[in-house]
Amino acid sequence: MHLSNRSTRFRLTSLTGAFMAFVLSLSLWAPAVQAETAPAAVNEKGKATALTTESAAAFLDTFFDSAEAKAQYVGASVVVVKDGKVVAEKGYGYSDLESKTPVDPKNTTFRIASVSKTFTSAAVMQLVEQGKVDLKADFQTYVKGLEFDNPFDKPVTVENLLTHTTGFEIRDPQQEDIHNDFDKSVSMEDYAKLHMPPVVREPGSAYMYDNFSFLLLGMIVENVSGEPFETYMQQHIFKPLGMDNSSFMLNGKFKNQLATAYDAAHNPLGLYTLSPTPMPQGGMLSTAEDIGNFMIAFLNDGVKDNERIWKESTVKSMEQYRSSIHPLLPNTTYGFEAAFQLPGAGSSSKIITKAGDLIGFSSYLFLIPEQNTGVFLTYNQTGALRNFFYPAFIQTFFPQYAEPVKFKEYTPKSADELQRFAGLYADLRLSTIVSSLKDGGKEPGKLSISDVFLGPRTLTQVEENLFKDELTGQFTAFKENADGTIYMKEPYLNPMGYEKKGQKPQGFRDVRENSPYAEAIYGLQSLGYYTNDASEAFQPKNAVTRAEFIEDVLKMSGLKASKTTPPADTDWATHPAAGYIQLGYESGMITGADEKQFKPDQVITRQEAMVMIWRTLQLQYPNELFEDVKLAGQTDAWAVPAIQMMVKLGIHGPEVKVLDDGSVDFLSRKPLIRQEEAAIMYQLFTQPTDKIVADLMTNQPPTEPLTDVEPTEDTTAPATVTPE
Repeated sequence: MHLSNRSTRFRLTSLTGAFMAFVLSLSLWAPAVQAETAPAAVNEKGKATALTTESAAAFLDTFFDSAEAKAQYVGASVVVVKDGKVVAEKGYGYSDLESKTPVDPKNTTFRIASVSKTFTSAAVMQLVEQGKVDLKADFQTYVKGLEFDNPFDKPVTVENLLTHTTGFEIRDPQQEDIHNDFDKSVSMEDYAKLHMPPVVREPGSAYMYDNFSFLLLGMIVENVSGEPFETYMQQHIFKPLGMDNSSFMLNGKFKNQLATAYDAAHNPLGLYTLSPTPMPQGGMLSTAEDIGNFMIAFLNDGVKDNERIWKESTVKSMEQYRSSIHPLLPNTTYGFEAAFQLPGAGSSSKIITKAGDLIGFSSYLFLIPEQNTGVFLTYNQTGALRNFFYPAFIQTFFPQYAEPVKFKEYTPKSADELQRFAGLYADLRLSTIVSSLKDGGKEPGKLSISDVFLGPRTLTQVEENLFKDELTGQFTAFKENADGTIYMKEPYLNPMGYEKKGQKPQGFRDVRENSPYAEAIYGLQSLGYYTNDASEAFQPKNAVTRAEFIEDVLKMSGLKASKTTPPADTDWATHPAAGYIQLGYESGMITGADEKQFKPDQVITRQEAMVMIWRTLQLQYPNELFEDVKLAGQTDAWAVPAIQMMVKLGIHGPEVKVLDDGSVDFLSRKPLIRQEEAAIMYQLFTQPTDKIVADLMTNQPPTEPLTDVEPTEDTTAPATVTPE
């Protein structure tokens, strides 16, 4: 279970910096975004420090006492093993801040989230080596009764489940899956039947981090072994490894041993439980000492205290990467994934890792088998501590894995040959992660890439389908399947999954190619948000209703309608968009004194629409950054902060005018029409808002214009629509 390190609360917030998604849907089990910088290594650059008890302790103390590290944890527990022994095992900070209870690496339990997947994989591989499970078999051989569509002639195999290559449509947890009802029990089977996804890509064709697949693997363990999943894990994994403080069930002593969860401001979060119970993909509880026992056995070819837990061949098979978009960018093994990509170094195939995040907790496990070394870090605050820790550890003790890659001489492709990569790419798992690729001019081997985090930068080709990001120093690679589908792995936004190039937009019969709104409309069509049929009409001048707007913005955020039935006395209770309107209220996007009257079919004004978006973005971007925007025209006082933010961030279309005195007329009281809504949505996907805000915070001018050129066509709303 991966949780984005950018947020930890149960509320609607920003995923890509400028676009919205529930923290639950994007952060629970979402790949962590990599940190921009790391504390300097403690040795002279390029020279390895021998990993000993003394040097490990010195490194850990120096690291965890640094200001950068302290901002990222309340309590942390870490264990380092080498050559079959514990080199260091230490706790830092507090398991509970209020009582000042120190972290004990032997007894303080943490939610290790998606690191659970390594242990579920280890259980499956035990059954494989016993001949009870065939990796190449259809997973339905071992899990019966699940109905789902698979239009391809390939089954989803057990190996696909293990390597995140199922082709399943994304199925991330819902808000109700994290709760405090400890009497509630949902079985793995019931949960799987309720949420079973269809197959939407050919199995094995692409890599997408897939939590649901590990739920199915847990069911395989249970069905094949004939034992409840938790019982199997206790008897065949935890007990022989001496992992006495590990479990998939939060009960008994584990409630007392569990560290308190904290948010980024070090505020405590309430105790919660998860559905289903148990949760093979992310529900494991453990201590640093217990994980140390696992690492020692794994690095010892599956043997602990002369007892064999796995065959040597099984361990070796779990160390081997099974797919990659390029040799420098491997994906997954059976139970592990590639390490954070260090600038210029790519991802070494000789290091295997597993990261995990849950609300209030983060963990990182990494093994270097050829060095017989393993490290596990866990802490009770979701955040980027591991992103600092990993490069610092590698650069200190094993700098050879951080050395720049040396490439053979390569003749880059021409601009025309690289044109096939141009277009919009959406993440397979988190569709609001969008990258825009354009040609890099006439110079061979150059592409331009842009996203909301970093803005535009140059990709320089270094090998076939492999490019170096000149800003981050990391590598981006492309893969073209036989059917023409193009995938990209861009490690800064999401190191654990591919982005897929959108389809070629066919346009609409009433949207001219030279329309100032064509880029936005065609772009959203490419991403699949509009029907890709040139014979259809878009009706760009039609006014948008309140219900249409809230449904559009939430759907494009990747969110599902609320399952809560609206109160019968509301004016949207029976409306077709009732679920999205209800979600708007639940998320705080819709507020007002009269909670019964939304007026769903009333035309929405531009300022009303912007305020809905602003209520989400202000959770991330402070209003004071935008107060210097001078507005012209008529904007109601309640909407001024929202309009100022949208102007500064460039979240609008070309209808917005900058006057001679520098003031901006947002046309705030006018009705919002479809082409303007498309421009707003497109900017939320593509405008480099994080970069703009960073520039504002450092008093630097933004790298991109905040407003577009004057429109070349009439953008006046239809005369039949009268604004409020």
